[in-house]
Amino acid sequence: MQARSRATVDALVEATARILVREGFEKASTNRIAEIAGVSVGSLYQYFPSKEALVAAVIDRHNEEIMGIVRTALAEVADLPIDKAVRKLVTVAIEAHRIDPKLHRVLAEQIPRTGQLKDVEAFNREVHDLVRTYLESRRKEMRKIDLDVATFVCVSSIEAVAHNTVLNGPEILSEKMVRTLVDETTRMVVGYLR
Repeated sequence: MQARSRATVDALVEATARILVREGFEKASTNRIAEIAGVSVGSLYQYFPSKEALVAAVIDRHNEEIMGIVRTALAEVADLPIDKAVRKLVTVAIEAHRIDPKLHRVLAEQIPRTGQLKDVEAFNREVHDLVRTYLESRRKEMRKIDLDVATFVCVSSIEAVAHNTVLNGPEILSEKMVRTLVDETTRMVVGYLR
């Protein structure tokens, strides 16, 4: 039974994501989601009380995917000097935001209305803690600067560039443009830290 309910939940979350991307939040009804998932509406309600709960599950899944990438990257840069570490983090931030750009765009609009902000804030705190720990270990390479402020500025700058790249950029940014963005953002953040 466990495996089957897991598969049902996955199908429902996947169907919700597809409808959000193709038709938007307004058109995503529980009936439509159940139909696309190949599940009865009754079954849908066994797992999710509402459309908002389904959207929340899509947001959680998307965030988990992104956080997996970010955690891995931060573990990989632990021993790198600042310039190499920042370059890697900028690259990964842009890649993570490009996982599913259309979905990312829809979710960016939907997160406030599903009350998922507290989860997003928990992810943000984790990223801040990981980056702060890294910066602390590189104190000798940095100018005298408050670590909390430095962490906030670095994370906010990188996040803003990655986010806007996806929200404003054409569907698939050219690789050359992405490389340029990585170079320039790295230069900005490293210049700030030193």
